[in-house]
Amino acid sequence: MEKTDKADARPGDSNRITREYLDSLLVETRLVDSVLPCTELELYGHTFSTPVMMAALSHLDSCWPNGMVEMARGAAAANAVMWAGMGEEAELEAITATGAKTIKIVKPYADEALIFRKLRHAEACGALAVGMDIDHAFGRGGAFDTVLGYPMEAKSLEQLQCYCAATSLPFVVKGVLSVQDARRCLAAGAGGIVVSHHHGIQDYAVPPLRVLPDILKEVNGRIPVFVDCGISSGMDVFKAMALGASAVSVGRKMMEYLHVSGAAGVEQAIHEMTGELATAMARTGTRNLFSFDPSVIWSS
Repeated sequence: MEKTDKADARPGDSNRITREYLDSLLVETRLVDSVLPCTELELYGHTFSTPVMMAALSHLDSCWPNGMVEMARGAAAANAVMWAGMGEEAELEAITATGAKTIKIVKPYADEALIFRKLRHAEACGALAVGMDIDHAFGRGGAFDTVLGYPMEAKSLEQLQCYCAATSLPFVVKGVLSVQDARRCLAAGAGGIVVSHHHGIQDYAVPPLRVLPDILKEVNGRIPVFVDCGISSGMDVFKAMALGASAVSVGRKMMEYLHVSGAAGVEQAIHEMTGELATAMARTGTRNLFSFDPSVIWSS
């Protein structure tokens, strides 16, 4: 079956390429002087129990009634960072009312007034940070995308600078997959970036963990660098963290648990993945999130 699946896979499928790259990374053990690890994450002035974060999802009602709010309840119960993608203002208000510290991601709308309104609303809701998924500007055929009737457009450095200046919150740019874009995000004043190909929105996209080391050299510790796409286990999280990610977003794995048992399932998934992460940390002599050593990772 495995050979058939690979043979039938669409050429250029970035999700398959990313999964294969993740699986190609091997981990050595370092057991002498190892200790029980701490998985606490310090981010934007708050302490969380885990670097396992929700992805910037949206429209999860097919998984569970009020799925995004239910996801937030699970994140809050596990003391993990919640992310929220496209959605109405009332939904974001309900999400933040759960107590989940939430990063609100705004689409690259062509309507600038709509962007600034959503940034102001997120700030009023007490969001942890705001941001934009710049990789959702283009659709098929080389044209700008339209999402649920809303026209999108690509954003310039000057526009990103305006968004960053428009809020007192950290502004996180999602969809960075090159040193060039990372450099421009820094110039814009971004408070964080997400290394991501938006679940394969671009064919033959470089796997996030492959480009991550080069992006980290450019960022040089000035802002947090997050990773998503294809993360489905605590070992995946470990590999991303070992290579330098500040924290990691998990999407479809969380959706599977949400679909089965709502917030309780999301909380369970976070605890399970954090436990797997802690096991890998213990077996590699990684004491906390500040002591990862990238040389523990081997490329097969």
